[in-house]
Amino acid sequence: MKKLLSVIELGGYEDFSSLYQELGYEVTQEITTRKAISRLRRTSYDVVVAEFNYQHTFRDRLSNLESIIAGIQKQNAKCIVIYEKEFENHLATLRQQFDFNAELSLPIAREDMRLALQGLEGREASAAVE
Repeated sequence: MKKLLSVIELGGYEDFSSLYQELGYEVTQEITTRKAISRLRRTSYDVVVAEFNYQHTFRDRLSNLESIIAGIQKQNAKCIVIYEKEFENHLATLRQQFDFNAELSLPIAREDMRLALQGLEGREASAAVE
C-alpha cells in the first residue's frame, strides 16, 4: 500500500484523510514539523503533503518546509505543497531550489487535491513507460 504523510501545522482547510484513503494511501498525520521530520527519518513515504508557512523571523530559511524537503529528498518521495496566495512570492524562492510535484493555494477544493494526487500517479505511469 502507498504511504502518505500529511503535515498540518496551521490547517484552516478540509481534512483530506478520507480522500487519501479512497485513493489507496495509508495515511499518517502530523501537526508539527519536528514530528514530521522524525517520522520521515523512520518511515519511507510515497507522498508528503505539507504546508508552506512563511516565517520572516527565520534567519537561515523561509519556512518550515525546507526541513521537511530535506527528509523528502532522501526518500525520493513526491511533494504536494499547500500555501496561502499572499506568500506565493516567497514560495517562488523555494521553487528555484526545489521541484514540487504539485502546489495548491488556499482555499483548496477536494477535487483539486484529488487531481493533484492523480497527477502524481500519472507521472509515475508515464515514467515507467519511457
